[in-house]
Amino acid sequence: MKVSVSRKEHFNAAHRLHNPLWSEEKNFQVFGKCNNPNFHGHNYELVVSLAGDLDPETGYLYDMKILSELIKENIIKQFDHKNLNLDTAFFKNLNPTAENIAIVIWQILREQIEKKYDLKIKLYETERNFVEYPAH
Repeated sequence: MKVSVSRKEHFNAAHRLHNPLWSEEKNFQVFGKCNNPNFHGHNYELVVSLAGDLDPETGYLYDMKILSELIKENIIKQFDHKNLNLDTAFFKNLNPTAENIAIVIWQILREQIEKKYDLKIKLYETERNFVEYPAH
């Protein structure tokens, strides 16, 4: 029987959307105020979901305490109250769009969670704007 479980976490981070290969004018045209040279921030909501088969001995899909610790250690500690462009190696050469942030989070957690579990990331940049990775 396949089931899905999710853990919700929160982090605050600043970023600047910018393509160094483009002129300042083109960057502003494409990214608007998100290209502010002094950066801007978001209160991100992160939902990490796992899907798979229940363990018949525990009745769990995955121990939620372990999932919470994995997220806090590998994501929250890395991203919370950070400037994603300047303070993290992940975005030194990668534009920290919500899409790229979600993919990076997925890649980090995928290394920590057994492949027998399907992993999905939902990242809310604002209350109304969110990204899901992988897409279905």
